[in-house]
Amino acid sequence: MTFPGSMIFSETAAHFSGLCSKPPPSEARVRRDLNQSSTIHASAVLVGARAVLIRGPAGSGKSQLALALVRAGASGAFPFTRLIGDDRLHVEAAHGRLLVRPAEALAGLVEVRGLGIRKVPFEGTAVVGLVVDLAAPDSERLPERKSAIAEVAGIALPRLAVAPGEDPLPLLIAALHTTDSGI
Repeated sequence: MTFPGSMIFSETAAHFSGLCSKPPPSEARVRRDLNQSSTIHASAVLVGARAVLIRGPAGSGKSQLALALVRAGASGAFPFTRLIGDDRLHVEAAHGRLLVRPAEALAGLVEVRGLGIRKVPFEGTAVVGLVVDLAAPDSERLPERKSAIAEVAGIALPRLAVAPGEDPLPLLIAALHTTDSGI
């Protein structure tokens, strides 16, 4: 899978290229299927054409990373970024893709440490292209390919495992802008 102007794990992307070839679902379809979705504790940001789903334990920095990604987009690191949701998200498998949308009560809200809950622009729905696991106990300096895949709602997606205490933003930017060396 690729974001416009960037690459995500090219080898994994080639394996999942079918995820990118389907048109996005209609808003009516997304609303109709609301009862079939699961709610998860996570944050998500649209980066280019695909969403980055950010998971991790409480206090691991999900909201902070979401805001940092949005700021990175505003500074030109990515062509477009927008918050999808913070803290609680609905995820749904649809036609081989994972859709994500904010919990209705939290749409357009994000926690800013030291400021509280703030209003920000948001996207209503997106297709997930990458899962980031913060404070991941299985993160490795040179990860095995099998740990580079996450399954969410039965959909396999590229995964970036970030070690506890590691700043996830530089690692995520590198993952979104580079390709796998194959080594």
